[in-house]
Amino acid sequence: MAPPARPRRLYLDTSAYLCILLAEEGHDELSAETTGATLLSSVLLVLESRRNLARLARDGVLTPEQYQTSVARVDADHARFELRDLTLDLCAAPAIPALSTPRSLDLAHLQTARWFHGVAPLDRFVTLDADQEAAARELGLPVAPASDDAND
Repeated sequence: MAPPARPRRLYLDTSAYLCILLAEEGHDELSAETTGATLLSSVLLVLESRRNLARLARDGVLTPEQYQTSVARVDADHARFELRDLTLDLCAAPAIPALSTPRSLDLAHLQTARWFHGVAPLDRFVTLDADQEAAARELGLPVAPASDDAND
């Protein structure tokens, strides 16, 4: 008998998390993929999520009630994640993609994901940002979605 499979290890950047939180296009697939998985991210996920929610509320995209509900969900959801603090060792890590220069916070997510990947392999670095995905691929992080070949 085969040993039980370990939970998938997924690193979510803020774009992927907000897609699920705000029920944006593609959220059903991401929600299904994250079900039962070990969710990993940087503490930046909380900061960036709250900042984006405030901007959406200020711009009138979210009602005050939607904003309050979303912030409460961020506060509850971060307990589902294993979050890594942004520390000097991550900021000073020498790996920077040669072909692209990510924004600072994107690079912090990449460095954090690389740290998690070094502890135990990630199954996927999940992002909706094409530039971030390319940088992750360049740094050797797995970015391909789960294969549906078994279901075809």
